[in-house]
Amino acid sequence: MPLLAGSKQLEHRAPPYAYRDIYFGMGFFAGQETVSRDDRVIWSLSYSGGARAEIADRDTFVAIYKFLRGALLGVSVEEPFRGPRLFERADMIYRNKVEGGLDRFHGIETIARHDGASLYELRYSGGLLR
Repeated sequence: MPLLAGSKQLEHRAPPYAYRDIYFGMGFFAGQETVSRDDRVIWSLSYSGGARAEIADRDTFVAIYKFLRGALLGVSVEEPFRGPRLFERADMIYRNKVEGGLDRFHGIETIARHDGASLYELRYSGGLLR
């Protein structure tokens, strides 16, 4: 059961660590990821964004989020901020521009067609909590 009414929640535990992602919305969404150690939150990433408002075609919408899930699986240990810097497949390109390090960072991820048409944008920031 989600902690906040109306939210969706994903969790993963690997003691002593725990990961939680709580978010609201789908086409445009906002959320927060946290990493805890021994039940104390030590790192957080907040985000908001989504598919462009004018995208109403369900097939396009589904294709964007399927592509995004593939990109997010390519995240690196060195830069655990959303997905990799660049991911391409079929007719879409995912770009992740991040500044900073694990302790304090911000970035923007985008998805576009190879012809340059923008499909999706998300902004995020976070870091180590003290």
